[in-house]
Amino acid sequence: MNPSLRLIPNAALRQRNTFGIDANAPLLVEISAGEALPEALALPAVSASPPLLLGGGSNLLFAGDPESAVLALTSRAIRILGQDDARGLIRADAGVSWHALVMWTLQQGFCGLENLALIPGTVGAAPIQNIGAYGTEVGEFVQSVEAFDLADGNLHWLDRASCAFGYRDSLFKREPDRRIVTAVEFLLPRRPSLRLDYAGIGDELAAMGISSPSATQVAEAVIRIRRRKLPDPAVLGNAGSFFKNPIVPAAQAQALTQQHPALPTFRGNDDGSRKLSAAWMIETCGWRGFRDGDAGVAQSHALVLVNHGQASGAQLLALARRIAESVQQRFGVMIEPEPKLIGARW
Repeated sequence: MNPSLRLIPNAALRQRNTFGIDANAPLLVEISAGEALPEALALPAVSASPPLLLGGGSNLLFAGDPESAVLALTSRAIRILGQDDARGLIRADAGVSWHALVMWTLQQGFCGLENLALIPGTVGAAPIQNIGAYGTEVGEFVQSVEAFDLADGNLHWLDRASCAFGYRDSLFKREPDRRIVTAVEFLLPRRPSLRLDYAGIGDELAAMGISSPSATQVAEAVIRIRRRKLPDPAVLGNAGSFFKNPIVPAAQAQALTQQHPALPTFRGNDDGSRKLSAAWMIETCGWRGFRDGDAGVAQSHALVLVNHGQASGAQLLALARRIAESVQQRFGVMIEPEPKLIGARW
């Protein structure tokens, strides 16, 4: 057996998902070197059906046990491929902690990812979901993505345009069983173009006594906000924001704000659409702090579903559906989950 492969049959996954849900995989394959991926995929237990790729387990909900084998890429190399006075090209393996990458790039003098600090998960998952926070999306800084194509058995580099990034969306998400992300290259500037007018970052910096912040100080402000608003998964199981902010036609958003003047809205994909605050609508429906057994909604943030200890994925999913139905009834807007659902459909 290749030393870069570690096989774990009947693997418990509770410690591998941030919700802390009990689930078991028929086989877990840890892959510490990308070149071992074809051999892992050729294993009979893996090739029988499309495997589930598991990173930090921070963007999925096990509503049931996975039926297929689970793959975990554990390689964690980061390196600078090229740089000049204006920018740098950085390559990170899929197994790198996302937050670790953000802080590493700042330490090296690169900017751009500061608003994405403290997002849980791995680099490999970042382009799939096109993770975003505080007015920034990772797709803006992706130069290319290395991915193993299960259709032809080869590694390919996809440039930013080919990744087809959208709001919490990408080519990889639309074709979930086609490619496995193995590395990502980021093109990052050295001179910051800071975004301070989103979700209280400016206020946080002011509270820190900072009027002319560096990119690192913006990251520190984001970290402070996230730690205050979002529960620590190590203490209270969660996957961060559970629902996406819905995007609706501008006319619909205008009609809603006439009825609900306090509803926060933002520009959508274009001038003809608007993004609505799912958190505000959920909180207005009375869900913040709600608890049904061990399945609940965080007291600190209405977007965050939490596991108080022994909730099952099915119980959390049932709660999410109740929340979405109440928002639909009150506001006429459908909200959808951000995490990938395993063992169920939305």
